[in-house]
Amino acid sequence: MRLIAENLGGERGGETVFSDIGFALEKGEALIVTGPNGAGKSTLLRVIAGLLPAADGRVKVEGGGEDFPSVASASHYLGHLNAMKTALSVEENLGFWRAFQGEPALDVEEALETVGLGGLGHLPFGYLSTGQRRRASIAKLLVSRRPIWLLDEPTAGLDKASEERFAGLMRGHLQDGGIVVAATHLPLGLEGAKALRMGD
Repeated sequence: MRLIAENLGGERGGETVFSDIGFALEKGEALIVTGPNGAGKSTLLRVIAGLLPAADGRVKVEGGGEDFPSVASASHYLGHLNAMKTALSVEENLGFWRAFQGEPALDVEEALETVGLGGLGHLPFGYLSTGQRRRASIAKLLVSRRPIWLLDEPTAGLDKASEERFAGLMRGHLQDGGIVVAATHLPLGLEGAKALRMGD
């Protein structure tokens, strides 16, 4: 599988934020997107995910077959917001996403154990701390199989141990033939990743 962006341009509020972005990622490769606030990192990820229209160019996936014919069908998107209902339990939230996204992978309890939240699935999501909420959101990546992970500041709110655990999850995903595109201000522990600096 390959994720390809060609001459990509993005807008925010009718103003051009970035233009002429291009890259090609093979399975097992990561791209780390850096740059100052306002450079368009989040907009780029949303364009790749299909949540915003591209102002120019296109994004495509090759080799996804019938299971993943488009970038949207092949991608997990983890944004600044955790996309969880605060009144539902952690298990209920993850159960919804597992059913909605299809291609089941880990069961909910195993995913929670993997991110260090074992035994907390019965709690309402709104009861969790900021770091626990982020870890529960990371568990969304694990309950259904999507080969492309699009991550916007994925370690925001995580302590050092949780950052290292998440780095291990990303490395495992890459070793299994996945692709990662991450926008970040912080090192993510992915040696050999490609780099894209925006806003210079």
